[in-house]
Amino acid sequence: MCPTDRPLRHRLVVPDLGLGPTRLVVSLWLIPEGSRVAAGDRVVELLADGVTVDLEAPVSGRLAARFADEDDPVCTGAVLAEFEVPE
Repeated sequence: MCPTDRPLRHRLVVPDLGLGPTRLVVSLWLIPEGSRVAAGDRVVELLADGVTVDLEAPVSGRLAARFADEDDPVCTGAVLAEFEVPE
């Protein structure tokens, strides 16, 4: 593998919450795009049938991109965000 100056990217994906066919909505982004995060920091809240579910950063790095806005419906497996991790 060749060295690169580009950071690695990790995705935040909507997990299967085990709630069956449930409508999920992005309720609130807790971290602005471009901000640094630590693994385990709360990043976004999803609303599922009146229940709020927090999703955490999978890695330490920078929240490089968000792919859904607040109030957008999302489904299991959807990519919500990407994080850049310097090598």
